[in-house]
Amino acid sequence: MTGKSPVNSAEPGLSTTGGMLLIIATILVLGALSWGEMVFAPAAFAIFIVMVVWPLQAWLQARMPKSLAILITILLTVVSIVALLLLFVWGMSVVGQWLIRNSGQLQSLYQSGSLWLEGHGVPVADQITNMFSMSWVVGMVQSMLSRLNGVAGFAMLVFAFAVLGLLEVENLARRISASGRRFGGVDILEVGREMAGQFGKYMLVRSIASMVTGAIVWLIAWMVGLEHPSAWAAIAFTLNYIPFIGPLVATVLPTLFALAQFQSFQIALVVLVCLTVVQFIIGSYLEPVLTGSTLSMSPFAVMFMVFLWSLLWGLTGAFIGVPILVAVLTVCRRLPSMRWLTVMLSADKA
Repeated sequence: MTGKSPVNSAEPGLSTTGGMLLIIATILVLGALSWGEMVFAPAAFAIFIVMVVWPLQAWLQARMPKSLAILITILLTVVSIVALLLLFVWGMSVVGQWLIRNSGQLQSLYQSGSLWLEGHGVPVADQITNMFSMSWVVGMVQSMLSRLNGVAGFAMLVFAFAVLGLLEVENLARRISASGRRFGGVDILEVGREMAGQFGKYMLVRSIASMVTGAIVWLIAWMVGLEHPSAWAAIAFTLNYIPFIGPLVATVLPTLFALAQFQSFQIALVVLVCLTVVQFIIGSYLEPVLTGSTLSMSPFAVMFMVFLWSLLWGLTGAFIGVPILVAVLTVCRRLPSMRWLTVMLSADKA
């Protein structure tokens, strides 16, 4: 006489219960992170910065006093971030000034486009006119000012967290060593060092890809005759640090600008196709070659993390989403019980 073991029959129930608890816990954690965005987002950004620049600080500390090493590290980090922001602002200001100078040309394009749409049964003139009323302009200016205040507050919090993090890294490492270093079977310090190396490699790859993208965008803009190719190169270079969203914006903006400058759908289409091909080749071939197997991530997982964290934390989340994925993969690779998740999130062939 044979029969099913009661233990085996209970396993599915336990597995289902555990899965439901995991889903509920994940939703609660994501909800808490979204609710506490003003604290968690700058803290996560600062932790990422600390882990990227810590190898530089450690190298400097071996050659000079700790306080001087921290000061140089902070200065170099601030200068790099400010330079990127100024480069983006410069590029956008150049484009914005051109749009202001050629407002009459834009008005003509708007009128011809409205007539074409209305001729095909799409009544958009009144809707667009209402949208671009004085109240809309005032509201847009107020929104931009409030966003600038938010960016300034965010930057101050990131700076404070990063400085405190750089000051505490060594003490934290000593406390972890004194407490046994291991948590859940994982050597925390070893994982931290590996994660820092992965973050540094990720930023190096993105920087190289951004420089190549900027150079090619400049060449395309120059060959097509698009005005201010250097500004478009600067915009493409800076936006490429934000996966998916950045390259998309850096493709759509020059396309619309080409339409406004030449008032030709054919030239705008050429710009769109060329930039799309460039972004596809760099994202699908160059970056995977540069990252190698250690940073091999599923494109679906990357896209999901970018849009998930942008939903939770906005533009900051769009940037920090991939580093969070890198951190998750780094931890999961060291846990045999989480190997299934590593396989799902990585692009390695089984």
